[in-house]
Amino acid sequence: MNSIKISVLFDLNHTIAAKLFEKCEYPFEVLPKIGDFILELAKTLDEDEFLKTDENVWISKTAKVAPTASITGPCIIDSGAEIRHCAFIRGNAIIGKNAVVGNSTELKNVVLFDNVQVPHYNYVGDSVLGFKAHMGAGAITSNVKSNKTLVTVKIGAEVIKTGLKKFGAMLGDEVEVGCGSVLNPGTIIGKNAQVYPLSSVRGVIPENSIYKRLGEIVTKY
Repeated sequence: MNSIKISVLFDLNHTIAAKLFEKCEYPFEVLPKIGDFILELAKTLDEDEFLKTDENVWISKTAKVAPTASITGPCIIDSGAEIRHCAFIRGNAIIGKNAVVGNSTELKNVVLFDNVQVPHYNYVGDSVLGFKAHMGAGAITSNVKSNKTLVTVKIGAEVIKTGLKKFGAMLGDEVEVGCGSVLNPGTIIGKNAQVYPLSSVRGVIPENSIYKRLGEIVTKY
């Protein structure tokens, strides 16, 4: 159970949203709180650094936002972030310093830590991506089960009930997800793990490991 705790997955020094996680043990617990947290955090933002560009949308003056990007609040985009052509941000999104949200990438109810990259045709919903996490082209989070039941997290024989109908994936710091992969609802990937391209991932992937296919995970050397 310790492997999926916030303190193990993330370095909170690399997000403007650190206080969002402080009273939670597991990262999926923050998902219902993101929208309200953004509205409170916005009250503390430095007006010399952030512009309020639309209703409940705050963007750092050093961020680069393409004119074709669609951004709905609540949303905070931190310094140095790059929001590229036709990015679609649907609300309840915190985008960290120097993060990249790319062409046709869609975000909804997410926290992207600093230096996260979702640069090409990604869907990231009801998820948290840790420092320097990267999703290859076309990789997505699937955030609702096909039978619409509540999402659980499975660790071996143990099952954690999240109480959430929508829960995509939690990616620890410096996780690499290969192109075209699908992260099924309730997936948690430990720090510094890698996922092969075209993978269908579910459950908990240990830190410092390589996910090749379901049932085959090897330790990195």
